[in-house]
Amino acid sequence: MDSRIGQDDDGHDALATVVAALIDDDGTVRQWSRGALELLGRSADEVCGLHVSELFTESTRTDCVPSMWPSPVEDTLLRHSRGHSVNVRCRLLPLEQTAHQLLLAVPADRAEESEQGAVLLRALLAQEQIGVIVRDADLAVVKTNFTTPGLSSPPLGSTPADVMEPPHAAIIEAELRTVLATGLPLVDHAVRGRSRSEPVRDYSFSVTAVRTTDREGRPTGVIVLVTDATEQWLAGRRLQLRHQAAARIGRSLDVRRTAQDIAEVLVPDFADLVSVDLADKVLAGDEPPRTFGGGDLHLRRVAVRAAEGWPEGLLQLEDRFPRLPDRPAIRDLQEGRTVLFDRNSIERAIGEGRLIPLLIPDNGHSLAMAPLFARGLVLGLIGAWRTDDDKPFDQQDADMFAEIAAHAALSVDNARRYTREHRAAVSLQQRLLPAAATLTPAVEAVGKYVPAAGGAEIGGDWFDVIPLPSLRVALVVGDVIGHGLHAAATMGRLRTAVQTLADLELTPDELLSRLDELVARIASEADPAERDTVGATCLVALYDPVTQLCTVASAGHPPPIVAGPDGTAHPLPVRPGPPLGVGGLPFEATTTRLAPGSWLALYSDGLLGQPADGIDAAAIRLAGRIADLHGERCSLQTAGEILTAEQADHPAADDTALLLAMARPLQRDAVAEWEFPADPVAVSAARAAVAAKVSEWGLKDLDFVVELIVSELITNAVRYAGGPIGLRLIHDDVLVCEVSDPSNTQPRLRRASSIDEGGRGLFLVAQLSSRWGSRYRQSGKTIWAELALPD
Repeated sequence: MDSRIGQDDDGHDALATVVAALIDDDGTVRQWSRGALELLGRSADEVCGLHVSELFTESTRTDCVPSMWPSPVEDTLLRHSRGHSVNVRCRLLPLEQTAHQLLLAVPADRAEESEQGAVLLRALLAQEQIGVIVRDADLAVVKTNFTTPGLSSPPLGSTPADVMEPPHAAIIEAELRTVLATGLPLVDHAVRGRSRSEPVRDYSFSVTAVRTTDREGRPTGVIVLVTDATEQWLAGRRLQLRHQAAARIGRSLDVRRTAQDIAEVLVPDFADLVSVDLADKVLAGDEPPRTFGGGDLHLRRVAVRAAEGWPEGLLQLEDRFPRLPDRPAIRDLQEGRTVLFDRNSIERAIGEGRLIPLLIPDNGHSLAMAPLFARGLVLGLIGAWRTDDDKPFDQQDADMFAEIAAHAALSVDNARRYTREHRAAVSLQQRLLPAAATLTPAVEAVGKYVPAAGGAEIGGDWFDVIPLPSLRVALVVGDVIGHGLHAAATMGRLRTAVQTLADLELTPDELLSRLDELVARIASEADPAERDTVGATCLVALYDPVTQLCTVASAGHPPPIVAGPDGTAHPLPVRPGPPLGVGGLPFEATTTRLAPGSWLALYSDGLLGQPADGIDAAAIRLAGRIADLHGERCSLQTAGEILTAEQADHPAADDTALLLAMARPLQRDAVAEWEFPADPVAVSAARAAVAAKVSEWGLKDLDFVVELIVSELITNAVRYAGGPIGLRLIHDDVLVCEVSDPSNTQPRLRRASSIDEGGRGLFLVAQLSSRWGSRYRQSGKTIWAELALPD
């Protein structure tokens, strides 16, 4: 026998352990294989010429008569040259056109192993649930049972690159070569792609691969087990998309932001281009009109999203959705049903050629439209196009799209209702707040209000500038606990109360004490479960342009900031009392002098944000910023806009009120003061003094009126209060006459009868002045009267 029989191309014995012997019709061995030499240790020279029975042990030799051998023979024993026996499995094959026979024998254990492997491979190839692909060392297909609907079976001899798309083929081929090189199995590896043949479908396979080797451990190929996991994969994708929609849509209470979130969720996992169109009334916070039939959907495009940029020819943002023909599909949308179109059907539905480029992208082939349907109203439409994705929308896509649209519709409706309520709250608060800019003889003031960010409602922060008698002014900033209409309404009550108390000319600390009682009363009227949420902080500053003194009291409010003309700024050292409504503790007033041109900044804590290093450090930083703006000679309006804009860059969960005021002290020659004893002769002296001063100021037309008012007030002081008696005239946009005395008895206006000898003095004062009043001092009182100046 040729010595090369049984060797592979590399010279390795492929049949190194197979016994092959050629036996003639007499049972004599004529040829002997190299495998027989390897297995039995007996060479051809030793064996050839012997009777075949000499190959077997004594116990089996009697059965080894060629004419009696069955085919195949069960396990038997061959004799080794060293005397021991070798268990083999034999087969005797007759050779055609000759009387010779071929004896083949292999070790019994290897024969059994080979049969088991063949049985296993046949079983795997026979079933249909698991795809089996046997590949050789070049990854070419040797055997396969792979059959999957919509995908062709890989032909024999093909590699992954022959049947898969390039990116997926390169990945799986690299993985299989790693298995072939390392012997490490590839377990449950996901392979995904899209079929090349019609119908186009996405697929996902779970691939497990193991290396095959020969008896010497040399790699011979891989066996690949493939399980179709497409449905599970698609279901997972749909579940993930639903989860993303639930998590991302509805995070904002802004209608447009919600619409944009809808578009961003759907691209690119569901479609290549998505648009969201909403009714104009929805954008304003109102309910859209009910439409039954007709193609005018009253919509405006508010959000778009595309995988590679929104096409220029399509309907753009803020464009109105055109009127469509009255078709059954349009009525389906108006009734809340999701509709699927291919390109031809949508072109037929649109009809007019001019609308096609507005509504259909150039390469769009499949369209899904879902109405945003809530409470029987169509709030808008979601349009989803597939362009680059060759797979058209199917019914499963439509069902999922309808589910996402239903969730999105509730989110849009919530945002719409919030818009309406927010607009009402803003309108209420704007009507409750004063004008943004105020100019009085004492101060120039600018107020700013910034609502809270992040979807929080309108709050109860407020500011106020209250002109007071004698050209004084009260500056107020407050912050009501809570948000919404309730807080805005409470703010309105407190602002009215502050104005009323300020008109009583109370000091800031006493004003806060009275206001504290009012808040406690409001809390007692609230529901018991909500009483702890009724409260406010407030700061009141009273500025007198004559003395240039500013008196400040705080009820749990951040301190005001004073920026002087020297370029420095600092928080005013105010000792804050408790927040309004706590009760039981007094409020303390702090007085400071404001140089001409100084800024006074009152603000709520929303302007400070939530600093990690505390409110005091944040107030110092704010003071530095205000000093910079004051040094740059910014106007109050500009400074307020800058400060609130910087706060908007770091939005807080609370709203913000800011009041900037610049002190405007009166000139020295605008004030005249005298002091008289409690003597009747003081009346004529006072009349002469004011007459001269009024004439000096060029107010000769008011001479008689001023003299009469001063005469009546000083006469009352001499008669009922005692001395000393102070007299002061203040000249600005009005003329103010003040008479001070040591009595704490408040004057009362009454109508004197015809027989009364007195009681007409205050009546005359009230008739001659534009307004009059009285306020307490630390000792005694001051009665004042204001006169309008001639044109």
